Amino acid sequence: MPPHKINLVEAADQKIKQVFDPHIAGDVNDAQVKIAKFGDVFDWHAHDDEDEAFLVQRGRMPRSVEHRPRSLSEEPVVLMFEPATTLNTGNAKSDLTVADLKRL
Repeated sequence: MPPHKINLVEAADQKIKQVFDPHIAGDVNDAQVKIAKFGDVFDWHAHDDEDEAFLVQRGRMPRSVEHRPRSLSEEPVVLMFEPATTLNTGNAKSDLTVADLKRL
């Protein structure tokens, strides 16, 4: 299948209806590019054995190692580069944990 071009922010606006509901935008070897909308409050957590990188596509958010992603602006859209096994809530499973991600 040949690659196709999409506008990730537009795709997020069309397909992601809830904040903190990550979707898979693509795969790179054993890693995934995920996209989500962030909201006001999320669980404090860490990723003990995994690294992740955030690339904010729209809006603003704070940064830290042990983190609780939240928005500093209205409904930011964020790309996350992380191993495919990374849970969105890291070591803190809760009602916000999404284990079975949808694809854009």
